[in-house]
Amino acid sequence: MEAIEPVCLQGQEWQDGVLLVDKPEGLTSFAIVRRVRWLLKIKKVGHAGTLDPFASGLLVVCAGRAATRCVDLFMNGRKTYHARLQLGIETETQDPEGKITRIAPVPKLENDAIESCLQRYRGAQLQAPPPYSAAKHKGKPLYAYAREGVFIEKPAKPIEIYFLTRKQYDVNTHQLDIEVECSRGTYIRVLAADIGRSLGCGAHLIGLRRTASGPFSVDDCLSGHRIFAEEGLPLLRQGRLSIEEAVRNLSLP
Repeated sequence: MEAIEPVCLQGQEWQDGVLLVDKPEGLTSFAIVRRVRWLLKIKKVGHAGTLDPFASGLLVVCAGRAATRCVDLFMNGRKTYHARLQLGIETETQDPEGKITRIAPVPKLENDAIESCLQRYRGAQLQAPPPYSAAKHKGKPLYAYAREGVFIEKPAKPIEIYFLTRKQYDVNTHQLDIEVECSRGTYIRVLAADIGRSLGCGAHLIGLRRTASGPFSVDDCLSGHRIFAEEGLPLLRQGRLSIEEAVRNLSLP
């Protein structure tokens, strides 16, 4: 690993490192990156895995040239999510940001029926990126084509669902809460839509929170709200993980 260039910040030095941030709902992942850039006065800042604006939770932020070179390494670990599905309603984006495309009655669902459905989606499988996603086609994200009315179909790729369980089902609102542990490249909103179709009523994802990525947990995160306050810069200094420490965590059992 090459020598790390320190950045001077109000009499203190910033060494390239990794920040674990709890992204709030309503903010883009890039908004967090942009704030960190502004606070640290450095350009080389990236993150290891996008969270949509409606989602919250763990965002691994790499700050500094040497740290950004480790982004791909940090993206490889398993991801854990808590997700909420709205049964009976489908949207064009498979999440709350798209137009409603179908409304259907939700059948009476016993626990056994839900468990039988979830069982189908555990294990290794193929999953195609949705049209409204950041997956690229000829250097352009699919969502950019979709917004122009052009829907690109990309080939399905291998993913794996290591753990999938029902947490709660509200029979009045027809909202189903699940917990998912999955491999890199898994689209939870595609999983949500697939589960809805298997239950015979359709569904879309209305809530998503990433609670873990590789060895990193949302319990160890800096508050995404607090980094936008006056205490933002001291908070980053306090929460910084060295690159060596972050990489070392990847090898822990």
